[in-house]
Amino acid sequence: MNKNTRFDSGSIGLVHTKYFTFANPPDELELECGKKLGPITVAYETYGKLSEKKDNAILILHALSGDAHAAGYHTANDKQPGWWDNMIGPGKAFDTDKYFIICSNFLGGCKGTTGSITVDKNTGRNYGLSFPMITIADMVKVQKKLMDYLGVQSLLSLAGGSMGGMQGLEWIIEYPDFVKSAMIIASTSRLSPQAIAFNEVGRNAITTDPNWHNGDYYGKSIPRHGLAIARMIGHITYLSDISMHAKFGRRLREREAYGYDFSSEFEVETYLHHQGDKFVERFDANTYLYLTKTMDYFDLASKFGSLNSAFENVTSKVLVMSFTSDWLFPPYQSKEIVKSLMNNDKDVSYVEITSSYGHDAFLLEAEHLTKIVTNFLDNLKVDKNGKKN
Repeated sequence: MNKNTRFDSGSIGLVHTKYFTFANPPDELELECGKKLGPITVAYETYGKLSEKKDNAILILHALSGDAHAAGYHTANDKQPGWWDNMIGPGKAFDTDKYFIICSNFLGGCKGTTGSITVDKNTGRNYGLSFPMITIADMVKVQKKLMDYLGVQSLLSLAGGSMGGMQGLEWIIEYPDFVKSAMIIASTSRLSPQAIAFNEVGRNAITTDPNWHNGDYYGKSIPRHGLAIARMIGHITYLSDISMHAKFGRRLREREAYGYDFSSEFEVETYLHHQGDKFVERFDANTYLYLTKTMDYFDLASKFGSLNSAFENVTSKVLVMSFTSDWLFPPYQSKEIVKSLMNNDKDVSYVEITSSYGHDAFLLEAEHLTKIVTNFLDNLKVDKNGKKN
């Protein structure tokens, strides 16, 4: 990590993605579906330094389309920083002068970690649909292997929004003694039928694209149209009625009257097409299929018999946050998590943030989140008697 005069004092400057490989045959990782996978390469980035006591590590868990590049810039010419740069850096919520911040591309991703886009060393071809089905629990297993490799003996905290929050819940259940605290943001213990339905429509858009070729499109024309439509559908669920009214209304783009044809003439239409086109340039269609299915399968109540049972052995201090206008992962789903933790007498707090941004608020409400996260992390250093640890 290097500083550069191009960046302001709140930026961590230039960063580099690193890679860790494990599970080499015959020591493959056994997945929840019963299959084995290896070798596995993990792309990750770190910001700040691990303390001598190794007690300042914080794991950042990204959402469906995110990656390991959470903050800073890869080159001095980058137009955009990492996806959560407004929260990570010197003096920010996740203060890199205090904490050792880690973010990895999760298993099944297409940004450096082993997934369907990866070349299978046994065949010399991209995995495609031969890649095994993965779960949130599998992702967390891989992240734990990375923590061990980095010498992290415990996590001061972890934070994740949306699909990242699902991973956070899995972490505090599977490794209760490893995680001191967790921030679960705009997430859920299981997807609603409505969310599963949107995922299925998106997958159908991809699999009916003539260029999908049953997942064997690598080195050929990609299913561009289907992936773009999937992203357009998904993006609608990230917004809210209020934010769409404010941002677009019923305004026309580059015309003053209706054209009475089927061209994209409303601003909201052209915006969605733009989002779809951008997504195609940075994401993989098969990866989208796998990750949306991974989210569909996540159901803690089903896995453990009940949500109360799922949280029975949790020892982490937990902060759950939701946003009023989030209709993809609405506040009632966060409250279900809080209620079940309270039923187990766990140390849990809840904040419902008023926001018009919809599900995307966890990426956009930096000012609100900074105050909440900073206060939460600062209070971790105070014991029950009010004394500093």
